[in-house]
Amino acid sequence: MTVTRFAPSPTGYIHVGNLRTALMNYLIARKTGGTFILRLDDTDQERSKKEYADGIMEDLDWLGLHWDRIERQSDRLDRYRTVANELRGRDALYEVFETPVELDLKRKKQLNMGRPPVYDRSGLRLTPTERDALRAERAPYWRFLLDQKRTEWTDGILGDVSIDTASVSDPVLIRADGQILYTFASSVDDVDMGVTHIVRGADHVTNTATQIQIMHAMGAGHPAFAHHSLLTGAKGEELSKRLGTLALRDLREAGVAKEALLSLMARLGSSRPVELMMSLDEIADGFDLSTFGASPTKFDAEDLWPLTRDRNHHLPYGAVADRIRALGVPDAMAERFWLATRANVTRLDELAGWWALVRDGAVPLVADEDRAFVDQALPLLPPPPYGADAWSNWTAAVKDATGRKGRALFLPLRKALTGRETGPEMADLMPLMQKAPQRG
Repeated sequence: MTVTRFAPSPTGYIHVGNLRTALMNYLIARKTGGTFILRLDDTDQERSKKEYADGIMEDLDWLGLHWDRIERQSDRLDRYRTVANELRGRDALYEVFETPVELDLKRKKQLNMGRPPVYDRSGLRLTPTERDALRAERAPYWRFLLDQKRTEWTDGILGDVSIDTASVSDPVLIRADGQILYTFASSVDDVDMGVTHIVRGADHVTNTATQIQIMHAMGAGHPAFAHHSLLTGAKGEELSKRLGTLALRDLREAGVAKEALLSLMARLGSSRPVELMMSLDEIADGFDLSTFGASPTKFDAEDLWPLTRDRNHHLPYGAVADRIRALGVPDAMAERFWLATRANVTRLDELAGWWALVRDGAVPLVADEDRAFVDQALPLLPPPPYGADAWSNWTAAVKDATGRKGRALFLPLRKALTGRETGPEMADLMPLMQKAPQRG
């Protein structure tokens, strides 16, 4: 059975980059009837916060990305210690003692000599006496012994990948204070939880080679990996510095529709065009990992608004009935109000402006060249309530009185009645209006 996972660290809220990873893993499980795990990578107890964990779950729930089960790494610390002891017994973990300052000096020396700044494995050359002496001064931390051979896999997006681990430092898996680091905990979890497919960002490619070796050292195989491209800004600029402004909760608060967000993220970076899809079933049916490319992918938050507008135009009255009722729109006219105005809102909170217009009337918007025309037309407007034929009757009467026709007739009358240049079909809007235009 297919098992995927989304493994955010609860040290902040989900942003658009996280969502892309979560959605791809969710869709793979959804298409195959598999299991989607939400795994909170919360071994960093100092930075992990309950408010962020709750926020992650709230955001996923809003999007409809419902997990089949939830796991927390903080509940599995004993398991990591057990596996660490097993790896020590296989000489796959070794203790080291360098301070950050000492490591920095080593890196600078290697760079000055034109060598790659790879850890020199001096910890392996310590004698037992030297280790005992260093332990008396400071706590050790633990590195994984890479085999320094090429690690290869067929990536679901990148194709055949080969990483020479001789050019990679043996990774630190356990800090001196005992904290289990991501690379180790994630590898243990993926094995123990039977994860079969992992999709994540291209910045993890080298890390994947390391994790494959850790899994093999545990005596296990490894999942199928796919690494999606990283997002950039609309002009190709680095997006990572702006991700704090692209948190899902901020986009939701701004009025972005979840269908717009999901539709964009499900196709962004693929060879298929972005189009609005109204359900996760529809998105899953059209999802194909092989259509995605490796090149950096431009993300522009402005692209969410046309999709949001399109989504709102598709909503049936029942989906917005409570919102419209909360505005104070009488039940007798609420559905007609929605059908008349829905094509003229991008965000649903814009309905409040249309209701204010319908309820209170508007100050006429009159161009200087139309002032005499409007002064002649308004006395021909009967008082509300307006019937179904009010717009056609009024415009016909004004046409007969002034000789105007076409745009020169209709646009000034719309502006005089609504105070706006654009809006719903006047034949639909006018019967809803409670008051005649205000006198400015």
